[in-house]
Amino acid sequence: MTKPRAWQRMLSGRRLDLLDPTPMDIEVADLARGLAFVARWNGQTEGDYAYSVAEHSLLVERLFTEMNPLESPKWRLAALLHDGPEYVIGDMISPVKAAIGPGYADLDSRLTAAIHLRFGLPASLPVAIKTQIKKADRLSAWAEAIHIAGFSRKEADTLFGRQDPAFAALAEIKLRPPGEVRRDFEARCARLMQEMDAHNHG
Repeated sequence: MTKPRAWQRMLSGRRLDLLDPTPMDIEVADLARGLAFVARWNGQTEGDYAYSVAEHSLLVERLFTEMNPLESPKWRLAALLHDGPEYVIGDMISPVKAAIGPGYADLDSRLTAAIHLRFGLPASLPVAIKTQIKKADRLSAWAEAIHIAGFSRKEADTLFGRQDPAFAALAEIKLRPPGEVRRDFEARCARLMQEMDAHNHG
């Protein structure tokens, strides 16, 4: 029996094997394009444009930086890339992830490791950094829930935790065309890689 196809052809020409992803098959342009077209909340948000994973990632990186102003550029880049695998596997809401089980987590982990290595990050992040990125991620989700996904503040507080008002005020939700978000994601990624290189050789 022929094995089912487990790779995807990217616009860059790369062929990404989901079962055995390698850093060589990860391209910034593919990543930015994919994330800019993936809608958070399964598209159940207000506005004329979907709130994309790329836009969410830009916000999480900004919040992480505000919360951790002394952290190095590589950890800010890790925050920007925290949902990187979703450029090929989509943004599944938590109930769907739970229904799929450990198979989803394994796939996500393999892709995350390949993306991290492609950008000069450790395959697995330090626990302290993952914790801080998760804090920024939850704040972004809290703001999205209230401002564009139809949740009450009480519901958002219950699901994502009460947020520090000082940082909550910084969680600005933008709804923009995918092409604009894609370009900003690429530019931010390039900027952080430059800063990381300068930091490493400084």
